[in-house]
Amino acid sequence: MQRHNAVVLGASGLVAQRMQQRLAHHPWFTLSAVVGSPRTAGTELASIPWNLEEKRPNLPPLVVLDAGDDNLVNQLKELGITVAFSCIPSEAADPLELKLSSAGVAVFSNASAFRRCDGVPLVIPDVNPEHMDQFDAHNHKLACATNCTLIPLAVPVAALADAFGVSAVRMNSEQALSGAGYSMVLDKRALAGRHPSEIPGEAEKTAIELIHVLGQTQQGRRAVGSESSSHREHAAFNEAGVHVVSAEVDVQVTCKRVTRVDGHQIFATVSLQEAASLEEVFTCFTSHGLSDALQTCPSAPSTSIQLVDAVDPEVHLWADGLGFPIDPNPSVDLKAGMGVVVGSIKMLDSMTVEFSALSHNTIRGAAGGTMFLAEQAYIEQRLPKQQ
Repeated sequence: MQRHNAVVLGASGLVAQRMQQRLAHHPWFTLSAVVGSPRTAGTELASIPWNLEEKRPNLPPLVVLDAGDDNLVNQLKELGITVAFSCIPSEAADPLELKLSSAGVAVFSNASAFRRCDGVPLVIPDVNPEHMDQFDAHNHKLACATNCTLIPLAVPVAALADAFGVSAVRMNSEQALSGAGYSMVLDKRALAGRHPSEIPGEAEKTAIELIHVLGQTQQGRRAVGSESSSHREHAAFNEAGVHVVSAEVDVQVTCKRVTRVDGHQIFATVSLQEAASLEEVFTCFTSHGLSDALQTCPSAPSTSIQLVDAVDPEVHLWADGLGFPIDPNPSVDLKAGMGVVVGSIKMLDSMTVEFSALSHNTIRGAAGGTMFLAEQAYIEQRLPKQQ
């Protein structure tokens, strides 16, 4: 299969280094460039401190390019770059992601700058793969991964929605320090528990993204006012084409930070539209999965949902869809950390399900989930041709 030359937007951040790690041995994408801020631009990639727990893999001898260079697009074109993985803050992602996607580079973003922008797919491959039909709206090949907190909620809720319909979701989260990047992971005070528990804006983002990914696509002109106010300046992405109509589900979310390095755990209560038994809910979870085509993706977990009696963030962190690897090498084992673990499943009544779920926030919720989008686009032949 054809390999694509890829650039990582981000040189020293946690998600950027996770992405570099995943590209070290990827069978479809080659790490050919890294772009950083003025602080890291011009620096040899190998000289930038590696702060992940795993050993730095053998990466190409690259010099970090400057994100602010007016000639950046031309530099990347000269290197034959066709795919970009964006692991930079949202304020930097806009306009850089738009500039690259306008120039014919397929951009897969972990940033929030264009999430829910009409014409830009916001996709979890085992929840709403059909939303990728928005990928090349108005010749902008740009797709976004969701907020990391959404993954352990959306995957099991999507399974329930497909089987029984869902009318309401109540969720509480316990989110790891790494969700805030290296700023907390490397902070001794935070590791000792002295950190804010509140995560401003997190609950609102999670709720609105949930009803978006559970929504249906429709063909036609965008309804007036359908895009969020923050995206109206980019509304021309998709004046006519495939649009997403958000699901009509009542969602209430609360989020807090806990003293754990990795792993976001959620506790959910879901109201169904049709009555179900506990056995039927178990079957619903175990049968939910990826299409045969998506299962061929290197980052695809063997199964979408792994059921356990009770979730243990330490034991279940690196779920791969079948088991729970101990000390995996994420640069080689691309499935490790991509599974969603669901446990403590109870029926409060025939119309109400309660459960807990866990996913690795910097793998499935960030770098791995973003790469999974690129892999979906690859097998669906949506990527630019490699020259």
